[in-house]
Amino acid sequence: MKKIVFLVSALLVLNSCVVRTATKVVTGVATVGYKAVKGTVNGISWAVSKAKGKIDEDRLDGTWKVVGAYKGSFEDFSKDQNPESSFTSDCADSYDQIIFKAKKSKFQPVHCSSEKEDWVKYSLEFGKNPITKEKENYIEYNSNNYITVIDVNNKTMVLEGNLMPKLAFSGAKLYLLEKVK
Repeated sequence: MKKIVFLVSALLVLNSCVVRTATKVVTGVATVGYKAVKGTVNGISWAVSKAKGKIDEDRLDGTWKVVGAYKGSFEDFSKDQNPESSFTSDCADSYDQIIFKAKKSKFQPVHCSSEKEDWVKYSLEFGKNPITKEKENYIEYNSNNYITVIDVNNKTMVLEGNLMPKLAFSGAKLYLLEKVK
């Protein structure tokens, strides 16, 4: 009889440990999923975490279409439970885009495909950003202008800063871009 009582009590203790551990695992997975991706814009996920370490400049190369803008900073975005994109393009027949030529360290600021802007020399740095005072990847251009590169991969790029002056007045600071070519 003592063995049965001992086995039943041991089984109850083990069962509660398994349930508690399973709950922690599910909660942990939900937290990791929440930190990795937050919100979508036209089916494209917004990356929440900043790139760890220096970003290779060649990853910036190409034409990037602006598909989303968030009113607020990256810090505001990471705390926001329901981030919404407030971007609508003013381009009639095309889309807002930015073009990077990494080999020449030049970019064309955001414009409609039909309009042409002058090329601007830039420098991609990894270090203490003079604006945010944090160690991060940032683009310096025209000697005192900075755009933070939050993350970039082969499909999307997230930038923070004064990328589009026309939207900056309304508070937009965080931009999602999709690679066109």
